[in-house]
Amino acid sequence: MRIHVKRTGGFGGFERNAAIDTAGLSDAEEWRSLAEQALAEGRGEPPVGVPDGFCYQLTVDDRTVYCSDPRLTDPQRKLISRVLKEGA
Repeated sequence: MRIHVKRTGGFGGFERNAAIDTAGLSDAEEWRSLAEQALAEGRGEPPVGVPDGFCYQLTVDDRTVYCSDPRLTDPQRKLISRVLKEGA
């Protein structure tokens, strides 16, 4: 499973991208479960964010959803944080 996070917005308006491929990872099942939860609670179109807040595009394999601060669900927040931290 390939997970890609695109973060836009924020005070500086910078874009950040990170991705991780879970194939062969020992915790791949945990990644899959978290990704499924995050996708289930995402939107099909980019939501209206708040000033200086971040907007996110989450893509898992061929499915993309959108979410934004401050209305991230716990699974979305956790997945985004992990991908931005551990991904390349």
